[in-house]
Order: sequence, then structure tokens, then C-alpha cells
Amino acid sequence: MTPMIRTIVADDEPMIRAGIRAVLATALDIDVVAEASDGHDAVELVRRHRPEVAVLDIRMPRLDGIKAAAEIRRIAPSTGVLILTTFGEDDNILQALGGGAAGFLVKSGEPEELIAGVRAVADGAAYLSPRITARVVAHLAATGAGASARRRAAARERVGALTARERDVLACLGGGLSNGQIARRLHVVEGTVKAHVSSILTRLGVDNRAAAAVVAHESGLLADQSVHP
Repeated sequence: MTPMIRTIVADDEPMIRAGIRAVLATALDIDVVAEASDGHDAVELVRRHRPEVAVLDIRMPRLDGIKAAAEIRRIAPSTGVLILTTFGEDDNILQALGGGAAGFLVKSGEPEELIAGVRAVADGAAYLSPRITARVVAHLAATGAGASARRRAAARERVGALTARERDVLACLGGGLSNGQIARRLHVVEGTVKAHVSSILTRLGVDNRAAAAVVAHESGLLADQSVHP
């Protein structure tokens, strides 16, 4: 039997909480064990239930999702945090990821993304939907040139240790492409892309696609990379 992913949901709008619960109820391996209407109560529910995943709205009374994520990571490091928001500001995304969130989704995304995000975070992985990755990448593209010479040199050294095909895939990640888009771009199957992405994250020593995109931009890879046929 597949182990259940025990999950809490926190959002200050009852209708949104009901919608999240309804989506997650369609997944037989996810069990919503408790709900909260603010970040403070979400932290207390995590302390009490020790769930595998906490799904948090970024805008909540008493304690917002970003601060709640940091507190949850402090008191229950084994609980992964997935942030949901109707806002798309790049600073919010980067702040959430820097504060301990393992995933970030917009509420207007597909229901399947929510389920995939909960499963990925429960498995110890980071999860950013392609739309969120694209926003982070756009932000990085605008600011990456400001990286210090030392950071650029370090990034080039890390990227230089990758294989040619891994650099192709990393360039696509830096452009905000999803696995399916990368597969079509490079004329390979999606499973091969997933394997390359996993290897790239490990070899670069980063936790998620957005962090890999940072390295890609700081290294200058997107400026001089030509994709092999």
C-alpha cells in the first residue's frame, strides 16, 4: 500500500481552503489532516500533527506564509512547505524559497500542479511550476549581469564540469523551459530530460530548477551556449 502524504492546508479564505482540499482529495495518496485560517495556527498544527507537507497561502493574518514557512522549517525540518499565492511578484517567490519553502505555485495554475507539488515536496524535492520558474528566470535575466566577478567565475567553473548535453539542458532551464519543452527542443524523450535535470542539480549542488537557473545566468551560459542537434 502506498503511504499516505499527511498534509495541512492554511488559507484565510474558507472557500479557497475547500477548493484546495477538494483538489487534493482526488489524489488517493494525499490526506488533508487539518486546516488553518492563519499562519500562526498553521505552525501549531504542524507542531501537533507533524505532517509531511504544509500547503500555505502567502498572505495570511497574524503570520504570513513566508514567515510561517521559516518557523515550520525550524520546528519540523521534515515537513516540506508548499506556498500558494494569487500574486506573482518575483520578490515574493525568491523570498519564499529563501525562507525555507520547498515549492511555490500560483492559485490560477492547473489542479494537477498542486498534486504534483505536494508529492514532490513530500519526497524531499523542490517544486516550482514551469510558470513560476519562468518568472524567476525573467527576474534573473534582468539582474544576473550584476553578479560579482567572483560569483561569475565560480558559476563558470561549476558549469564547466557538466557534460555538453547537460549544459544544453541547463541552458534550457535558464530559459524557463519545462521538461516537455526541453525534450522537444533537444529531440529526446522527457524521461531523459528528467535524468539530466537530476544529474545537473546534483553536480551543481543546488536544490531546484530556479537555483540552477541562477548558476546558468551567472555563468553567462545563455549568452554563448549553442544547443547541439
